[in-house]
Amino acid sequence: MSKDQPAPGDRIKAKKSALVQFTSTTLLLEVFLVIFATMVVWALRDSEFGRGPLRIDSGAAVWALGGVLCLVLVILSRAQGTTAGRAAGTVAQVPVLAMGLLLPMMYFVGGIFVVLWFYALRLGSRVDRERAEYDAAHPETAPNVS
Repeated sequence: MSKDQPAPGDRIKAKKSALVQFTSTTLLLEVFLVIFATMVVWALRDSEFGRGPLRIDSGAAVWALGGVLCLVLVILSRAQGTTAGRAAGTVAQVPVLAMGLLLPMMYFVGGIFVVLWFYALRLGSRVDRERAEYDAAHPETAPNVS
């Protein structure tokens, strides 16, 4: 018996969904993006340089907005196992992009993350579909679902 092939009766652990892994990771990376963008907005609150059309001069308000968005993104990263969680993650891309109102560079960087989000949805679905097709064609190596 080959080392790559499981022995008869071996339990093969089911793989985690690639869709869930990709979307959760993207949302968690966006948390870091929002934290860093919040720090920049906070540091520039008394400056005209690099500011967007929406002005928030209160440091507490800047941190409150950034903190709430970070908290929402962390919670949504844990909810990616459901269709509703992925829909909410898609809606959460709007405030990430809207941070460009505070910091214009966020239109660009947030836009990159929005593209990554939709790519994670597309690629994750494709990987899960191909895994399912492979498992159906090779039941001897398919994970045991108990």
